[in-house]
This record gives sequence, C-alpha cells and structure tokens, in this order.
Amino acid sequence: MTQEYAYGMWVIAAFNVGLFLFFFLSFLPPKGFLEWRNMGVVTAFLVALFSEMYGFPLTIYLLTGWLGDAYPVLQPFNHKFGHLWVLAFGGSTLAWALVMGASLVLMLAGYILLSRGWQQVHAAHGRMITGGLYAYMRHPQYTGLFLVITGFLVQWPTLLTVLMAPILIFAYIQLAHSEERHMLEQFGDSYVDYMYKVPAFFPPLHQWKALFTSPMLDDPEDEAPDQPE
Repeated sequence: MTQEYAYGMWVIAAFNVGLFLFFFLSFLPPKGFLEWRNMGVVTAFLVALFSEMYGFPLTIYLLTGWLGDAYPVLQPFNHKFGHLWVLAFGGSTLAWALVMGASLVLMLAGYILLSRGWQQVHAAHGRMITGGLYAYMRHPQYTGLFLVITGFLVQWPTLLTVLMAPILIFAYIQLAHSEERHMLEQFGDSYVDYMYKVPAFFPPLHQWKALFTSPMLDDPEDEAPDQPE
C-alpha cells in the first residue's frame, strides 16, 4: 500500500504562524520585558505547533517508531490521523467532528475574551475596570489566551506543544501577579477589595453563560483605573 504523506507544506505553516502571531500581538501588545519574553514563548509554541501540523510531523514519526506495527492506523501520515485525539477515539469521522468541534469552541471562546477584554481596556482610557468581563475575572485576556492554547492542544497535540503549554501558562500567571503588584501599589485597598471579590482567571461554572452574554459597560466613568490584561 502506498503511504499517503500530507505534510511538507511549509508555506502554509509559516502563514499560520504569522496569522496567529498577528492575532495575539493585536490583542496582547507587549510593552515591557516580561511581556515581550512571554510573547516569545507564544511564538515558539506557534512555530512548534504549525511546523508539526503542516511541515514535519515529528510526534507521529516518534510514535510510529516506538509502537511499530502496534500503531493503530495503516496511514499515520494522513492528515486526518495527525489529530491524535481523533486517533485515540477510534479514528472515525464522528470522532474527528467531535474533536474539531471541541477545539473550535475553546478557540472561539478564547477569541471573544481576548477581543472584548482588549476593547474594555482601551475604552477605559486608563481607568481600572471592574465591570463587563472584569466583573467575572481579573485577567480575562489571559484566560482567553489559555483557552486558545487549550483548543490547539485538543485539535493537534504534539510532544513539544504539550511540554511547552504549561510553561506558557505559568509565564502569563507570573505576569499577572507582577501586574497585580503594580495595581496594589497604585490603588491600594480598592484593588484589594476587587481581588477579594473576583477570581483571577476562571469564574465559577454557573457564571460562564453570563460571562459571554452580558454586555460590556460602555461608560468608563462607571469603572476604575489602569487595569492589567
């Protein structure tokens, strides 16, 4: 049987890296050293992801080498079977649809949080935001980033991205803590009260519907100063 090889598409890989990097730079524009460092980790994650998705499937090569004839499909380099969760759930079209649907929901939710959080930050004109998305979590844009990264891991997990994702998430948690130290210095008890009432990244499950359906506050006078992302 002739082996199908659906990779070697480096132009498409480079295009996707550029596209998603532009997306992240638009909604999380770096300012200081820590932000540029973290964006470097995001860039490395995107390069690792799309290099394997379209260029050279390192993870599949390693798995087929380790498992040999025990590998569960005869065409491991068919692009459909590069979705390892699809493979894990039997390789059917239904499994493919479920995996793609789950990843799309996660990435779309992340996009909404990134874009709406960016709109709120810029509409506030330097005021601390406590309404809209920020009534449910203190760092909605970072939560959005985490959801997009998780969506990528659902759609196309690789050895490198599975190792890099926790490092990326940890880096942004540390950045959030650094931003909050600045907020505490600037706003004192007001921000302490806000931290006490609102979780950092993930609200309770019963609030998620309201999180995506509640309108953003349009009047920055109803909010307060210089919110971290």
